[in-house]
Amino acid sequence: MTAKTHQPSFLASALLAWYPRHHRDLPWRHTRDPYAIWLSEVILQQTRVAQGLPYYETFLAAYPTVQALAAAPEAEVLRYWQGLGYYSRARNMHRTAQQVVTEYAGKFPGTYAELLKLRGIGPYTAAAIASFAFDEAVAVLDGNVYRVLARIFGLHSDIVAPSSRKEFQAVADQHIPASTPADFNQAIMEFGAIQCTPAKPDCLFCPLQHQCWAFQHGQVALLPVKSKAKASRTRYFHYFVLRHGEQTYLRERREKDIWQGLYDFALTETTVSELPPAELARQLDALGATLDTSQAAEPSAAYRHVLSHQKLEARFHDLPLAQPLPATTLRDLGLRAYSPAEIEALPKPKLIANYIEQKL
Repeated sequence: MTAKTHQPSFLASALLAWYPRHHRDLPWRHTRDPYAIWLSEVILQQTRVAQGLPYYETFLAAYPTVQALAAAPEAEVLRYWQGLGYYSRARNMHRTAQQVVTEYAGKFPGTYAELLKLRGIGPYTAAAIASFAFDEAVAVLDGNVYRVLARIFGLHSDIVAPSSRKEFQAVADQHIPASTPADFNQAIMEFGAIQCTPAKPDCLFCPLQHQCWAFQHGQVALLPVKSKAKASRTRYFHYFVLRHGEQTYLRERREKDIWQGLYDFALTETTVSELPPAELARQLDALGATLDTSQAAEPSAAYRHVLSHQKLEARFHDLPLAQPLPATTLRDLGLRAYSPAEIEALPKPKLIANYIEQKL
């Protein structure tokens, strides 16, 4: 790690002067509790502040301590997470809480190096907790920080490449002041979030305009360098919404795929958007399902759902049954009949929750 300077660098001086006048008032900035700080960082990974804030407040109310989170059932944690996406974050968070309780007596380690030993905590989150809760002078690196550093110092390394982290970390560590590491880290992230933004940054009123390499060389729009992600694929889902009386059949997704641990309906995946009626009839016959044809309805219009690495096009087939599904079908597909109140309490993907809210 590069040695810290005794006097604040030009970057630290500018950011520490800018931050008090421009930062947003957010609840996790008023605590030194490593648990609350960690919770906010996990929620805000790949989630905008406006979307994440209500979840942070709800989680902290439901689980005010790491012990409370560790003791909660995973399904309950996933239900609170519903709508945030990237559900592996919630599962990892739950396991990390259990590790803190069982291996660290319910107290988060107080150093960056020790925090990295926790499952699910990487360099960014460890740096955030270490600096915000324990005043350790280790710089954070998130997307906002990469962008600020790339523009200010003219760094052209691809920020997606793992090899670039060491270069950017060295620059950030060189400028973080040992006396105020928490303020510096908050300031540089906030500066990237609301001043040095990806599109239309506010260069005209930027306090670092004269020191900014990208501004001086007309390359603000070109930095940071970020290679394009692979084109996402489209998957076609056909959900069988099997209902008998007031109960609807759902199953827990256990396969290693999206939404593991969440609940949805019986599903068939196809390579095209339409499911021919003959194929639908064949699959229902294989399920041993006896339809109540007096209540039959057309399949729903396509519901489109975008994930980070794939796009989903889902159609829901509302299938009222004349009699319950056979026990063998329930066993083979992992289905179970649930009442409306029970369905409400289950953790569900946003796609499924939206359909249920509109149709059931």
